[in-house]
Amino acid sequence: MSDWVHAIILGLIEGLTEFIPVSSTGMLLLAKKALGLTDVFWDTFAVLIQLGAIMAVVAIYFRRLWNILMMAPTQPRARNFILGLLIAFIPAAVAGLLLHDIIKHVLFESPRIICISLIVGGVVLLLIDRFAPRVVHRDAMALPLRTAFIIGVFQCMALVPGVSRSGATIVGSMLMGVEKRVAAEFSFLLAIPVMAGAFTVDAWQSRDQLSTMHIGLVAVGFVTSFLVALLVIRGMLAIVTRQGYAPFGWLRILIGGVGLALLTYG
Repeated sequence: MSDWVHAIILGLIEGLTEFIPVSSTGMLLLAKKALGLTDVFWDTFAVLIQLGAIMAVVAIYFRRLWNILMMAPTQPRARNFILGLLIAFIPAAVAGLLLHDIIKHVLFESPRIICISLIVGGVVLLLIDRFAPRVVHRDAMALPLRTAFIIGVFQCMALVPGVSRSGATIVGSMLMGVEKRVAAEFSFLLAIPVMAGAFTVDAWQSRDQLSTMHIGLVAVGFVTSFLVALLVIRGMLAIVTRQGYAPFGWLRILIGGVGLALLTYG
């Protein structure tokens, strides 16, 4: 199988899993292991193609984001939303910079940790979907700054592969009384600064490793993840509105269980 096919497969996985609470990082790491992709480039590739998924969020929410930027000089509500995103971004940014090498070279190398995290996270999703506190926040633009900060702290859990960035922020949001669909939307929007930051750091640190051939592979993965993520974001919101997060909880448990079985008996 050629590297171009590998790039498309990983781009599909990134687009399919980045915004649903099943851990895109965990899925990409398991996929790389299954495909036998041991070159360090593919670790960098998995981070860089996240930019495609980021751009899908920007494309879908462009009008809302543009209006917020235009209203920020005169509207306190718009400024509160921007400040809330920045405050929620800070904990993961600090933890990611401090723990970058441990995360990338230790935790990323353990498929068993990923599978266990998938199963535990699935159980947590099932519980929070069934026993969530009473809803008190129904607008992603009007979350109190304290609530945004706590959501950001929950997001730090996603530094462990398999936990899921969107899953961690959604669970944190719902524990703080945020409505299910609003929790998903805030998670999508918070992904913009978080993933842009991760992309920038990894692209800079890996700049000497990226040849012309590598850039072409990244471009293929980028476009693939962008197109797939466009469909997935809209589909996830529809599922959450009708069925909540239980389907994603069961999906995590299934994937993690199959993964553990293969690691143990394969």
